[in-house]
Amino acid sequence: MGHSLVLEQLPQRILSLVPSQTELLFDLGLGDRIVGVTKFCIHPKEQVKQKPKIGGTKNFKFDVIDQLQPDLIIGNKEENYQEGIEQLQQKYNVWMSDIYTLDDALEMLRQVGQLTGTEAKAAELEQSIKAGFEQLKPLQPSIKTAYFIWRKPYMAVGTNNIIDHMLQRCGLDNVFGHLSRYPEITAEQLQQANPQLILLSSEPYPFKEKHIQEFQEICPQASIKVVDGEMFSWYGSRLLQAPAYLQQVIDEVRQEA
Repeated sequence: MGHSLVLEQLPQRILSLVPSQTELLFDLGLGDRIVGVTKFCIHPKEQVKQKPKIGGTKNFKFDVIDQLQPDLIIGNKEENYQEGIEQLQQKYNVWMSDIYTLDDALEMLRQVGQLTGTEAKAAELEQSIKAGFEQLKPLQPSIKTAYFIWRKPYMAVGTNNIIDHMLQRCGLDNVFGHLSRYPEITAEQLQQANPQLILLSSEPYPFKEKHIQEFQEICPQASIKVVDGEMFSWYGSRLLQAPAYLQQVIDEVRQEA
């Protein structure tokens, strides 16, 4: 992103602006060095409760951050907002990730390990994540799939993001993969796309079983499932759990096909 960062020593006061990277920091054994997180940082549950909250991922409380005096802030290009990050960069060491694929996520993991002096643990996590994804048995042939992240208006997953990448790895062919990253979709567009499978994500919109009927009326032929959004979109250490969950989704779809 054109911004270089030089740390004179290992950071002792780390602030995380991204839920999945917060979880990674804890899993790297850095819990005692984390001084602040966002209100959306929910894992690991008990530990994040104890940490000061600096607002949301797209609206920082600068006064709280100033009180915490971090010596390293970790953010992400998609999840945070440019104006807020630029303001923080004027005063603090801010390191940003930019993630579209599993390889990008593993590179982020390695770099966070280097930044924080936890290279050995980061390498261990990386190997475990790689091994998990190598065992994934995708659908063959692929199945036409729509993945929804929002309701009113309907928003789906398009191209060039980690969820689209995960769908491809599962053998799920994204029917909106030719559109922008998170396009608004009308009921008519969904009918025309005619997916065999519709996945409703548990986040950011909390889709539940009760929403299945709504989509079934638009696409009577489609199989519809509510899925754990964290397993498709969190790119920190939650990737350890993702392959087993994704395989379960694949196997259910395979049985129904």
